[in-house]
Formats: sequence, C-alpha cells, structure tokens
Amino acid sequence: MRRLPPLGAIEAFVQVARLGSVKAAAEELALSAPALSRRVQSLERFIGRPLFARRHQAMALNEDGERLLVRIAPLLDQLSDSVEEMTAGTELLRLRLGVLPLFAAQRLFPHLGDLRRRHPELHLDIDTAGHGIARLGDGLDAVIALARDIDPALYAKRFDTNSVYLIGSRALAEGPRALTRPEQLAGHTALLHREMPDTISAWGQAAGFGAIKPMAVDYFDAGGLMLEAAAQGLGIAFMHASHFNHANDPRLVRLFPDIEVESPYSHWFVCRPRAMLSRPVRLFHDWMFGTLATLERT
Repeated sequence: MRRLPPLGAIEAFVQVARLGSVKAAAEELALSAPALSRRVQSLERFIGRPLFARRHQAMALNEDGERLLVRIAPLLDQLSDSVEEMTAGTELLRLRLGVLPLFAAQRLFPHLGDLRRRHPELHLDIDTAGHGIARLGDGLDAVIALARDIDPALYAKRFDTNSVYLIGSRALAEGPRALTRPEQLAGHTALLHREMPDTISAWGQAAGFGAIKPMAVDYFDAGGLMLEAAAQGLGIAFMHASHFNHANDPRLVRLFPDIEVESPYSHWFVCRPRAMLSRPVRLFHDWMFGTLATLERT
C-alpha cells in the first residue's frame, strides 16, 4: 500500500484552508500555532511542493493547494461524519436557519421531505425574521440571504441568478387601459421589497427608460404579500422571475414580457467560516447545492 501522510497533517491543511488563518485553525484543533504550522509544512514536504501563498496574517491556497483541497476535504469530512455517527448513536442534529418567507414557501419547503429522508437526524429551526446575516453566530447558524454581494469575511456561495419581472394584475395587461409602454408606469404604484430596493432602477436602465418615477412606492418585507397586493390591483411588483413562476397564480401576469433584465440580487448561502466545520451546517449546505439545486432544474 502506498504510504500516506499523517492524518493530523491533512486535518491541519484542511482547517487552515477553510479558515484562512493559522491562528484560527490552531484554536479549532486545540494546538499551538507553531505546532499547526509544522503539520502543514510536513504535508508540503511529503507532497514536495508548497500549498499556500503565505501572507502577513493570512494564508491563501495556491493552485496546487486548491486542487488538493477539492479532492481531500470531502474525504476527510466523510471520515469525520462516519466516526461521529458511530459514536453519536441516535443523537439529533439541529440547524438554526434564517430564510426569507417566500423562498421558504416556494423553494425550500416543497423539498424538505427529501432532506429528511436523506438525513433523518437533521432538524431545522426556521427563522424568517429579517437581518439574518447580522445575527449569524447569535441565534443563527446559517442564512439563505437575498443580496447583491456578501461581506468577504463570511463564507458565501451563490445559489441562483434571476431576472427582474414586472408583475401585476391581469387587468393591467388587458383591455383599453392596458400597459404597453414603460412611460405609463408613472401613473401606478410600485411595490418593492426592502431587501431588493434596486430592482426598479435596474429594470428602468435595462429598458432604456432611465429612472422610473412611479406615482408612489410601497415597501414590503414579505414577498408573498407583495404578490397578493399585485393580484389585488394595489400596484406593480418589481420581483424575480422565480417568484412569479413558482407562484403560478392565474390572477397575475408578467408585464412587458419582451424586456429581459438581469437582477442585481441573488440568493446566497451564508455562514461564518467556522460554521462550515459544523456537521449540521455542512449537511444542509451540501444538500442545498446538490439535491435542491438539481430538483429545481427538473
């Protein structure tokens, strides 16, 4: 059998790669920083090449390190999970997840049965209150956030990209007073989500109309209520294509369907870097970007 490097050296390498810091990795593994550095260096000597670009207070993976991490980290996680399962018995795992109500209702909950079948030990505490990213580590383990970009100090992975749709009641697309020109939006109320205030300007720029000045702007913190307000004729919702498609509400129509506008916002999975070392966070993360992403494409 081919000789392998010490497991401790592999573990040290993965922790430094994930946390980006020898000090943070040393604290996680209950080692001194010099001891952890020696383990990483022993792995580099074993492989015969450096794995990190060393900086003053951080260590960034180089190309060889990136390749090794992709191949070796999942195997180390599987080993850790197998040992944990053997020693944990039937102990439940719990994830405190922040998620917006509309994403939860339209895209998450329809598939949670699959998550339960795959990982019956994993249970979710769902939090739909706002400002989830600010509460990471203080009540929340991870968040599915709707944002333009994420603080680089956090672990973040983009889940989707989307288009901005103008969504209104069917009456707005039919009859003698139907909306046929963007200029007519000046006579209507715009409905905006507080997490997505730039959708109106993004749509206006892409439509070649510039700044849209509606009669009024009403703000919501729940996408489901925005869709209902639009269906009731209370205004025109500037929302994502996925919101409209998943709603499948015959009372609603997409206005100006010939105008395609890329949204500046995406859904992201976000947590603190150390949270990715937690089995509940890792299980959900891998299911979300594996199974859930696949189910949404089918």
